[in-house]
Amino acid sequence: MSQGNDRAARRAKLEALRAAEQRKKSRTVALAVIGAFVAVAGAVLAIAWLSDGDERRTIATGRSSGAGSAADSRLVRADSHRLSEARGSDVTLVEFLDFECEACRAAYPIVEDLRKEYAGRVTFVVRYFPIPSHFNAERAARAVESAAQQGKFEQMYKRMYETQTQWGERQVPADQTFRGFAADLGLDLARYDRDYDDPATLKRIRKDVADGEALGVSGTPTFFLNGRKLTPSSYDDFRNAVDAALAE
Repeated sequence: MSQGNDRAARRAKLEALRAAEQRKKSRTVALAVIGAFVAVAGAVLAIAWLSDGDERRTIATGRSSGAGSAADSRLVRADSHRLSEARGSDVTLVEFLDFECEACRAAYPIVEDLRKEYAGRVTFVVRYFPIPSHFNAERAARAVESAAQQGKFEQMYKRMYETQTQWGERQVPADQTFRGFAADLGLDLARYDRDYDDPATLKRIRKDVADGEALGVSGTPTFFLNGRKLTPSSYDDFRNAVDAALAE
């Protein structure tokens, strides 16, 4: 009986180790995907133009990875959305993202794991950075910002990544799809519609884009930890950088 229990215990331990190794491999693959997408997006954005009224501007490239200090207001503004806030810590991870970006979707579960691991110790901030070549990226950001006006930022943020394969990479407007998400979340749809079409909502999103450009963001997702741009290739890279920031 004892030998049977020992074998069962060893088998359970082995399965747990295999599961942990598989999670680690998944994170590594996801980060490799992120790196590849950011490189491609950077090349695209280097020649892309953004329209802002009658003014057109090219996206700055070749910025130093050290652009912006931890106290740089372009990284975190008073109205920036915080997924988690650590009031007793000044360590902050900022992500510039695009809801239609596949690399951002790959990064999403990694960020969620980090939020769990560093709950109460690290503040996680989200900034909008819709890429012009993604047909519904700006619409998705408008939907998330409209939900934020009713206190449902995180819920809509998660919904976008969970459903990206349904509406992403399509050249048709996803407005009604996003409105359906708003209904599912129990939002006041009349107010949602007003906010979704309000020029102030788009202005709010483009303010994030302008900050990202000024900081040298050229692809998504782009992460800054206490003002320093991160280029992690593994989950451990994230962890080591965060641990070092917490120790400072």
